[in-house]
Amino acid sequence: MRILVAEDDPGLQSIIALGLREAGYQVDTVERGDDAIDQMKWYEYDVAVVDWRMPGAEGIDVVAWVRRNKRPTALLMLTARDAAADRIRGLDTGADDYLVKPFDFGELLARVRALQRRPRGVEGPVLQKGRVSLDPLRRAVTAGGRPLNLTSTEYLILELLMRRSPAVVDRKAIAEHAWADETDPLGSNAIDVQMSRLRAKLPSAGIRIVTVRGAGYRLEEA
Repeated sequence: MRILVAEDDPGLQSIIALGLREAGYQVDTVERGDDAIDQMKWYEYDVAVVDWRMPGAEGIDVVAWVRRNKRPTALLMLTARDAAADRIRGLDTGADDYLVKPFDFGELLARVRALQRRPRGVEGPVLQKGRVSLDPLRRAVTAGGRPLNLTSTEYLILELLMRRSPAVVDRKAIAEHAWADETDPLGSNAIDVQMSRLRAKLPSAGIRIVTVRGAGYRLEEA
């Protein structure tokens, strides 16, 4: 499960991210609201924990963007704004839950688990390239109507390449998207191994992964 934490207090952000990672979640972090929106343009998050007051764009604007663009991400607003009017505005704008600072981390974790169990009211678009269809909501991939048996890492790499196609995706972006600790694959040949295995599963899928020397990888129709 992939979670985005948008919090402009570096200390609090670090505590939340560490706790979520120790609970087994894959976590990305940003300190600005506009960066949170940019992240959600490229990546599919199960849950986003969003502070209200952030530079670039306020949390309420992030929530509004997510709902306006029909993203399937569950949204937990985490804020010191505890007035009833603020809670109402946050929930009416599209937040799925609202937690006031200061908070107990155990409660935050329980709310994340609850959001994970809750069925999504909006569905993300199915990605299509060649004969491959990738459904982010169900995490299902088919080629010509037949299921593709991918590992979790292979799925995440293919998802990123399909989302950004026909743009070139650099190795750092792949590492950040498909590994919990992006330093692991960058210091080894792990990305090359995963690309080789993924390519072997796409011979009749109508797409191919092209290596762009010195830049990264690009997905294109075969």
